[in-house]
Amino acid sequence: MSDPIRLEPGDQAPDFTLEDADGKPVTLGEVLTRTDQSVVLYFYPAAMTPGCTTQACDFRDNIREFDSAGFTVIGVSPDTTDKLAKFRDKEGLTFTLVGDPDKETLRAYGAFGEKKNYGRLVQGVIRSTVIVGADGKVVKAFYNVKATGHVDRIKKELGV
Repeated sequence: MSDPIRLEPGDQAPDFTLEDADGKPVTLGEVLTRTDQSVVLYFYPAAMTPGCTTQACDFRDNIREFDSAGFTVIGVSPDTTDKLAKFRDKEGLTFTLVGDPDKETLRAYGAFGEKKNYGRLVQGVIRSTVIVGADGKVVKAFYNVKATGHVDRIKKELGV
């Protein structure tokens, strides 16, 4: 197993088109153009699991601050649109969730690959967050993050 790529500040963010919880296509380039905001892309392993729920609810509880500071939040996981819709509705999530069942976008962002899980090396989603500027370039990239406290760390790093 090889190490996944790691995006660095200044890299061009890979564009993607993925379906949201309602089955509608979401394209990074269109979001950047339409909103003229930076994008917080956070990659998580699975909807409705304890850590992912904690992280999603942290984003939900801070979404107004991100929006006011010029950031659009998008959560990316390998989940199906049906599961994303259930997750969104159950937790009252007010930001976009997109599914990447083929894991192509996860791989392009370095958020899928070899990781340790309970002491074993496995292939899976690497909990990560990539901040993409309105110009489509990576501003910051965080890999192997913890679900708890990560939103506060991002806010601090971005001055939100």
